[in-house]
This record gives sequence, structure tokens and C-alpha cells, in this order.
Amino acid sequence: MRRFLALAVSLASGMILSAAAQSAPAAATPAKVAVIAFQEAMAQTNEGMRNLGDLEKKFTPKRQQLKARSAELDSLAKQLQTQSSTLSKSEIAKRTKEIEEKKKAFDRDAEDAQNDLQNEMHGLFDALGPKFYEVMVSYAKQQGYTLVLDLAQEQNPVLYASDATNITRDVIDAYNVKSGVPAPQAAQPGAASAPVKPAAPRPAAPTVH
Repeated sequence: MRRFLALAVSLASGMILSAAAQSAPAAATPAKVAVIAFQEAMAQTNEGMRNLGDLEKKFTPKRQQLKARSAELDSLAKQLQTQSSTLSKSEIAKRTKEIEEKKKAFDRDAEDAQNDLQNEMHGLFDALGPKFYEVMVSYAKQQGYTLVLDLAQEQNPVLYASDATNITRDVIDAYNVKSGVPAPQAAQPGAASAPVKPAAPRPAAPTVH
């Protein structure tokens, strides 16, 4: 689940958050800045972990099916290589064509599975993002922060941040309280891993196999 969660984090839409900027105090008042790993925090809420766990279970059968087909392709290729010295040219050509056709079908199905997972992952974060953002803004206002910076941004504006300014865990806890979603049960040892590797809607897409 940890691996799946870490991969899922890359899917969340990036944003630099300016908490309560519209009601910021006058310039003479010292600014109070906080930082948050917004994408990671969303995925680590009880609701986020529950939904990601459900998504992992849904795609596990497809992942296992693709893994079996990949192993079959490897076996056929090795078998052809081993027997090539005893086969006729026509038989080699026939088997080579069969393997290539299976490989094309596998690649097509793997890409479809990848796209399906990404679409559902996007939908998950699209639904969770606004709700989590609302809680974060509320928390920032209550704590008197005038600016909240997102640590997950590639173009990171934070040059230095004290651990005391990191409100990631606090906002996760606040969201869990508001959502009322209980913490997911711990995964059993040996549980199936993530079906495919998701990618952010904007960063590069990972592979499914």
C-alpha cells in the first residue's frame, strides 16, 4: 500500500497555496508562513488511503493477468531461441510472427489498463482536492498563517523551512476529524502490490508492466 500511495501522490494536481491571502493583515504585521506537502497530505488522509486501497484492489486482477502474459511472452521467446538451431526457417518465421502479434496485443492491453487507472486516479484526487484545500485554508486562518507554500512543487519557492512551520500532519488530522472517515485497516502480509504505476496528469506517465 505504501508503494501504491507514493505512486499515487504523483497524480495529485500541483498547486501553490496562498492561505487566507485575501484577508492578510497589514504590511506592518509580521508574516506567518507555513509549508505543506499538499499532494502527499491528500493521499495520507484516512479517506485518501481508503480510496487508494479500494482502487488497488480493483486493478490487482488486471495487473496479475498482465504479469502472467508477460511471463508467457518471455517463455516463448526463450523457447524459440533455444530451439532455433533445430527448426526450419519457415517454422522460425511462423513462431516469430506469433510472438510479435502476442506482444502487440499485450502492449495494447497494458496501455489501456494504464489509461484506465490514471483516469480513475485523477477522478479520486479531483474529488478529494477541493475538500482538503478547504480544510487547509480553515486551519491556516485559525492558526494565523498568512501564507502556505506547497513543498511538492517542482518550482519550489521555499529556500528554507523550519520543521515547526510544516503543517502537513496537522492538516491531515484536521481533515480526518472533519471527514469522519476511520483509518483503514493495516494490509495483511503478502498482500498484492499495486496493479500499475500511475502518473501525474502533467508529469511523465509510468508503465503498467
